[in-house]
Amino acid sequence: MIHRMVDVGLVKLAEGQIKLTSKGTDLATQVVRRHRLAECFLTDVLGLSWTEAHHEAGKWEHIISGSVEEAMRKILDDPTTCPHGNPIPGSNYRAPEDAVILSNLADGESFVVERITEELEFADGLLEYFEKAELKPGSEAQIKGITPAGIRKVEINGKNFEIDL
Repeated sequence: MIHRMVDVGLVKLAEGQIKLTSKGTDLATQVVRRHRLAECFLTDVLGLSWTEAHHEAGKWEHIISGSVEEAMRKILDDPTTCPHGNPIPGSNYRAPEDAVILSNLADGESFVVERITEELEFADGLLEYFEKAELKPGSEAQIKGITPAGIRKVEINGKNFEIDL
C-alpha cells in the first residue's frame, strides 16, 4: 500500500520515515474538509447523532465531489467547525488563544467546551457518552471533583458525569 502511495506521489520515504508530499497533504486536507462538512450536513440537516454522522462521514469523505462539497458548504452557511468543534480546513476558523485541555483544569473551575479533539472522536463509545452528557462545543460546565486516578467529575446542565482522560 505504501509503495502504491509512493508511486502516485502521495508520500515519500526518507531516512526510514514516511512523509506526505504536497500532493498528499492537499488530498488529506480535502478529505478532512469533506468529512467535517459531511458531519455538519448529517447532524444539522438530516438530524443524525454525532456517532452516526461520524461513521457515515467516514464513507462520504471519499465520494463527495467538489460541486457537492460547495453545495453543502452553502446550505450549511459556510461552517467553520464540525459538530465536535474541530476546524474545517479552508474556513475562517480562529482558535481561541485561551483554550485549555480539560485534564489541566482544577477542581472547582468552570469552563466552556471549545471542541472534542479528533483523537477522542475515534475513542470507542466516547462520542455517544459526550453527546448524552451534552458535553459539546458551547456547553458550560464545572469540574466538581478529581479522583486520585485523574478522572474528572463534571457538572453540565445540572447533571453529573465522569470523564476519564
